[in-house]
Amino acid sequence: MPAARIIPCLDVAEGRVVKGVRFRDHRDVGDIVDHALRYRDEGADELVFYDITASPDGRSVDTAWVRRVSAVIDIPFSVAGGIRDVDTAARCLGAGADKISVNSPALERPELIAELAEAFGRQCVVLGIDSRRGPEGRLTVKQYSGNPDATRDTGRETLPWAVEATRLGAGEIVLNCIDQDGVRQGYDLPQLAALVAAVDVPVIISGGAGEERHFAEAFAAGASGALAASVFHDRRIAIPELKRFLADEGVEVRR
Repeated sequence: MPAARIIPCLDVAEGRVVKGVRFRDHRDVGDIVDHALRYRDEGADELVFYDITASPDGRSVDTAWVRRVSAVIDIPFSVAGGIRDVDTAARCLGAGADKISVNSPALERPELIAELAEAFGRQCVVLGIDSRRGPEGRLTVKQYSGNPDATRDTGRETLPWAVEATRLGAGEIVLNCIDQDGVRQGYDLPQLAALVAAVDVPVIISGGAGEERHFAEAFAAGASGALAASVFHDRRIAIPELKRFLADEGVEVRR
């Protein structure tokens, strides 16, 4: 079984790294390249960059900062933000990204997933799902979550959408649990386990990490990777110490 992946998430707005709580009230936490270099040196397995205002603003990710990042790090990273066609994805990959992630554009036009998989291989195509638990525990997908004023319900349920997307060619899924985002109370393990059981591709869990044990719980529930932001940005958890903890818990990690 592949080693568990520790993946810092960097939300980007106006060329800066930001962090919010439940996708709201974002604060500036620093320069993109500075963060990328720091996480490379600390032993992150991958990085994920979300241009959180690109889709709500009707534009695509700025490849200028993608090039800046790729010039200084040697670990894989994916980028997301308004990637609506193969040409835009090609520019992101050409700028140095290893994978491209789609969320709102795929909800607008699901066949985009198949087009990207055919052009670049499904290993390059990540589906981001912004999921919220509603009445009676119903899991629904939100769109344009990078802008609270633009966020809307898609009418889709989380698990069926994930199954459809993998059938179309998504090679990996990042499950962003909105209710847990930034609150540091732990990942939504029941939702994670349900998604892992529903699809046959790697699942990365996002939203809720606050302690080292939360990562161990996520891997025990079937996550291929655990994504976090504020606990890394604010130095509440150091990646080398986290990996030592996970190894002691019997989780295979890359040293």
